[in-house]
Amino acid sequence: MLELSILGFLHEEPLHGYELKERIKALTGHVRPVSDGALYPAINRLVAAGKLEERTEPGSSAAPRRILSLTEKGREDLLDRLRHPKQTEITDQVRFNALLAFLRHLPSRHEQAAVLRRRLDFLDTPSSFFYRDGEPVRAEETGDLFRQGMLRVARATGEAERKWLAEAIGLLERPG
Repeated sequence: MLELSILGFLHEEPLHGYELKERIKALTGHVRPVSDGALYPAINRLVAAGKLEERTEPGSSAAPRRILSLTEKGREDLLDRLRHPKQTEITDQVRFNALLAFLRHLPSRHEQAAVLRRRLDFLDTPSSFFYRDGEPVRAEETGDLFRQGMLRVARATGEAERKWLAEAIGLLERPG
């Protein structure tokens, strides 16, 4: 998710590390904070792999700023990650949101719809936070007020997301 976010934001424009960190933090930070200890090694891996270029320019204070930009190899990697997301990027809400934030960069509407269809198929599979005898427990089946609240909120969120996904897929698959 971190590398996808780095590639996705740099697809939009070159950024220095602090700006990039702030954008990633805005996207996922309240749920999964981004530390310098994770961000900068990820940037260094992408630079070493030839997916990012860096140049130095004077900073607003005395320290120079490292400006990062995407290479053609980085663009290809981003598009490949968008076309073929890992299963956890489909099933995990925060990871899916990161994927969704950059899905517009995928040039094919058919490929965009295919990614959304994977998420919709996942959401259509019965599941729960709680199971009894191997079966998902529904909100109405739990006597616990708080678990019932979790399940009801999850159901409402899932219904809203399924509705949006169906609409988006319909628009993407519409001829013309």
